[in-house]
Amino acid sequence: MMPSSFSVFRAGISFVMMCIFYTSAVDSPELSPQTFFSTLQPGKATLVYFCQAESPRTSMFLEELNEAAKPLQDYGISVAKVNCVTEETSRYCGSEKDLIKAYLFSALLFNEVKYITTLGDLQNIENALKGKRNIAFSYVRAIGTPEHRAVMEAAFVYGTTYQFVLTTEIAVLESIGPEDIEYPHLYFFYCKQVLDLTQPCRRILMKQSLTTLNIHRFIKTMEAPLLTEVAGDPTQVSTVHLQLGLPLVFIVGQQATYEADRTTAEWVAWRLLGKAGVLLLLRDSLEVDIPHDTNVIIRRAEEDTQVEFLALSHIDLIVFHLESTMNVEEMVKYEDMAELNIEIQDDEVEETVYRDRKRQLPLELTLELTEETFHATVTASDSIVLFYAGWQAVSMAFLQSYIDVAIKLKGTSTMLLARVNCADWSHVCTEQNVTEFPVVKMYKEGQNPVSYTGMLGTEDLLKFIQLNRISCPVNITSVQEAEEYLNGELYKDLISYSSMSVLGLFSPTMTRAKEEFTEAGSYLKGYVTTGIYSEEDVLRLSSKYTVTLPALLLARHKEGKIESIPLVNVHVHDIVQIITNASLETFPEITVENLPTYLRLQKPLLILFSDGGIDLQHEKTILRLAKKKYLDSVTPCWLNLKKTPVGRGVLQAYFGTLPPLPLLVVVNLHSGGHVFAFPSDQAVTKQNLLLWLKKLEAGLESPIKVLPAQEWKPPLPAYDFLSMMDAAASEHLARKVPECIKETDMHESDKEQPDDKSAITEESIGTSKMKHSSRSSWLEEIKKPLRHDNQEL
Repeated sequence: MMPSSFSVFRAGISFVMMCIFYTSAVDSPELSPQTFFSTLQPGKATLVYFCQAESPRTSMFLEELNEAAKPLQDYGISVAKVNCVTEETSRYCGSEKDLIKAYLFSALLFNEVKYITTLGDLQNIENALKGKRNIAFSYVRAIGTPEHRAVMEAAFVYGTTYQFVLTTEIAVLESIGPEDIEYPHLYFFYCKQVLDLTQPCRRILMKQSLTTLNIHRFIKTMEAPLLTEVAGDPTQVSTVHLQLGLPLVFIVGQQATYEADRTTAEWVAWRLLGKAGVLLLLRDSLEVDIPHDTNVIIRRAEEDTQVEFLALSHIDLIVFHLESTMNVEEMVKYEDMAELNIEIQDDEVEETVYRDRKRQLPLELTLELTEETFHATVTASDSIVLFYAGWQAVSMAFLQSYIDVAIKLKGTSTMLLARVNCADWSHVCTEQNVTEFPVVKMYKEGQNPVSYTGMLGTEDLLKFIQLNRISCPVNITSVQEAEEYLNGELYKDLISYSSMSVLGLFSPTMTRAKEEFTEAGSYLKGYVTTGIYSEEDVLRLSSKYTVTLPALLLARHKEGKIESIPLVNVHVHDIVQIITNASLETFPEITVENLPTYLRLQKPLLILFSDGGIDLQHEKTILRLAKKKYLDSVTPCWLNLKKTPVGRGVLQAYFGTLPPLPLLVVVNLHSGGHVFAFPSDQAVTKQNLLLWLKKLEAGLESPIKVLPAQEWKPPLPAYDFLSMMDAAASEHLARKVPECIKETDMHESDKEQPDDKSAITEESIGTSKMKHSSRSSWLEEIKKPLRHDNQEL
């Protein structure tokens, strides 16, 4: 947070970032510190980075910032740099260590807004401004919420007049007052009129919801005179309160009791500040008759409402009467929406990170690497390294999963888990070809680094690490060892991570076929176990499993079954696709995490909805039909509503209400969006199910629902980030020959060749959105992104 004495940006917006400057990366104009401060203009937005020369650590960041300079100019934001080496006169220039560790991504969005985290911070600001300026203090649940944006917009307008203070720490709010802390709050501190520094500033709470309009109205009432004396007809008097839609309260007095009446009016004015305008009306000066017993007159802002003439004996009665009859429609609406608003963020991952911000992670379970320790560490031991950015929400979300993996592996793994914060050590990340965050790489002695491209979750990463304990493919040396491998005995402890083992059978002379299988196995390393047998007696296995060479044997350990697939005129990508498809379950349970995998098959879903475990008879029927290839035109699956409660919402969307369960449904997302329900009066038997599916194919059944073909388009072309990523990936792939993981051995060179990452898709974190990437162009069809589907399940 900037010191309060730094007020040069008081009349405008300023973005200040601390960084280390890499000379080849920046084309922005260079300013001296004096020139920088002299060129700041009121209302002008400026992004400035203060730099120490000839340090490459932040080159990646500065390259991106330089690319952003031109688009920022379109929004009226200028970009420049101040070279601290030339003339170090700015408070922002400091030692390289301090800058790189503490200030690299510390940005002051508006100098008018002071962000605080403790009550002490607030008290310091309050004491510093007594007798000088008033304060607008607000609490919001998170940065990026609508309430936060409303406060920032108000700060832009009123920041030259009032000091805006912001916090997201609920403890600060709790220390101020007893009000309900469930909702965002805004207080106005009257500090300008406090001349005795031992006295506190009077605080007024804004009762309305934090919207731009409400804040504007509230501040306008704070600017208005506390009490106004009038002598005219109450029906003709107008003040700023009436213009803002607030009522006017007239305290009726007389000249003989003027001092007492004015004191009473001031008390009422403080009680109703921000809710109504209070005026002192002397009966002696009026030409209009007022009932003798009337001491309070209320005039409301709504047209066609009559003026109220009241006789109230106490200040509390005046306040109560006004508040009880005020229009509270907006407040009720806000309270009704509060539960929804608390979930609203510009980014779901950002929201998750914010909610978990106070969770203490045992970071000591992973080794933090720096520029000095990175190479020595990864060359000394087998290591898994997470490259992340501390300022990025996805990185911080995945860091939690990474630590969960470390907890599960504690004391059982020889693999060292480490992490590099690219916000601090960007030079290390650049050397390791890390161009996006987060990235996980595995380093093993004598081998090229392997990049993890799976789901950013605990279980998937744990599976990747465990399956990488063995080579892929494993070189099997005897028929007996091959049988142990197929039976799951050779790697018994890995069956829970890979329910299928693949064995390639080749004669010793099939050199080309073995090379392609080996390359496919390398690609699948960490995702499925593969082995290769190519001894002279390989015919014993091919004869036993009745398959011609070359061939694949697929051992499904859960089912205790071994399938054989001949490899005829197939290449690397064909082998990968065969194994990938074979690894899918015949009748899987659909979850939020695996749904995209089965949607990519581009087939209608035959879903059995169940309120709990699946009915065994139904399971046997569907499995029997699937194994006999009767269900090849659909993807049979089932959904447990107790484990995946979102299924209830899906069924309600299909039927309007929740239908009786279990229930079979066919959903064709890829062609027309038709939804069909299996007749509830029929038993789920082989004959009934086949007859029903034939009717569907013949068009003899009517859908119960047609899902809307609403495309998931960005609001504007400039927001079509997925297309931008696809274009960038295609351009990158065009410059490379498709190949499996090829990263230059770090033992031979400090630099790696760029990774191929040709597909990026989004998933949820918990249900939040995450990335996938493929390593080569030919895998694009296998991992086709879900984003092109037009309907929702």
